[in-house]
Amino acid sequence: MKALQTIAGFGALYGGIATCTYDLITAMHNIGFPLDLLTLQIRNPSDKLMGKGEEWINALPNDAVTPYQYSKGITQYLKNHNYDLYHTNGLWMYCNHITCSIARHRRKPYIITPHGMLYPDAIHRSYWKKWPLIQLCFRKDIDRADCLHVTCKAEMEHVRNFGYKGAIAIIPNPANLPDYLDEMTTTKQTFLRCSHLRKFGFLGRLHPVKKVENLLYGIAKLPRPQDCELIIMGKGDDAYEQFLNNEVYRLGLKNVKFKGFVSGREKYEQLAQLSCLFVPSDFENFGMIVTEALSVGTPVMASLGTPWEELNTTGCGWWIDRTPENIAQVMQEVIDMPTNELIKKGEKGRTLVYEKYSAPKVATQMQCLYKWILTSGTKPDFVYEY
Repeated sequence: MKALQTIAGFGALYGGIATCTYDLITAMHNIGFPLDLLTLQIRNPSDKLMGKGEEWINALPNDAVTPYQYSKGITQYLKNHNYDLYHTNGLWMYCNHITCSIARHRRKPYIITPHGMLYPDAIHRSYWKKWPLIQLCFRKDIDRADCLHVTCKAEMEHVRNFGYKGAIAIIPNPANLPDYLDEMTTTKQTFLRCSHLRKFGFLGRLHPVKKVENLLYGIAKLPRPQDCELIIMGKGDDAYEQFLNNEVYRLGLKNVKFKGFVSGREKYEQLAQLSCLFVPSDFENFGMIVTEALSVGTPVMASLGTPWEELNTTGCGWWIDRTPENIAQVMQEVIDMPTNELIKKGEKGRTLVYEKYSAPKVATQMQCLYKWILTSGTKPDFVYEY
């Protein structure tokens, strides 16, 4: 079986879509199920291509033009290489459409992973750009897909509301866990026992939909803000980042630090130093950062706009409306919580990640999906038909 995944952008700054695509394909190679990836080289000099130069990453010279990122190179590659199954990541880009179109032309099955792009909020953002694309090609691309892959039930509901009536596979994003996490977790527990200062954090793309300002408003509501520290990690919208800095000054907060973009081991080290990670976004499709934080024993507070009810049901965090009042309540609870109880909360999160979201488990599910689509055998229990 020869399978190909495609993605419009594969740089580290492209966000979670690039990270989880890389982690999934790496995990599939590790379980003995190789497949290729097709993308374009990076243009941004401050960015870098994901991975370590693996042979399966086919990054073509970046000849993309127009916001739609039309690429003659992508077209020629797809026309000159044959695969048994095609799988594209994301929507609204030429790379996604031409993958579906070539698959249909060759009468080969194809899968679309929308990565949250069919959520109502995501569709309505710049809808004037997306509406003509939906009418011209993407309605057809989606409707005729052999399967759509989503990461949670909430996303499946949005895909159905969009009108898709085919098979939907619910497979979470993989948690590609480095070997050094056990060491970091031990260090974290020692740090928590020795420090009376609770460290809160945000990690992700800085954009208005992330609602990072609610963390600032939450801290400002604490009776003793000096009992904690807020670390904001990430880059993105420069105007939004300036707005956050202005709010820090306006509120007179002395305990907020901006760390900028972090990745690799440094990212996990920063997460391990937190007493709690906050994900106050308007919405998140899956939120890789949640599993990354839980994997180092850091509890998480995530908004109701994320699919993370398990934070409540497993006792490893808080799934709650992301108002400043609620955020302040969680912060105060963490500040008041005995250290041993906070450590136990973190251990529950690690258990959840290793038992349900580890990369080999997720890769095996994707392998089963591919085989089912190609052989029409027994339908996996994570596939839902209309």
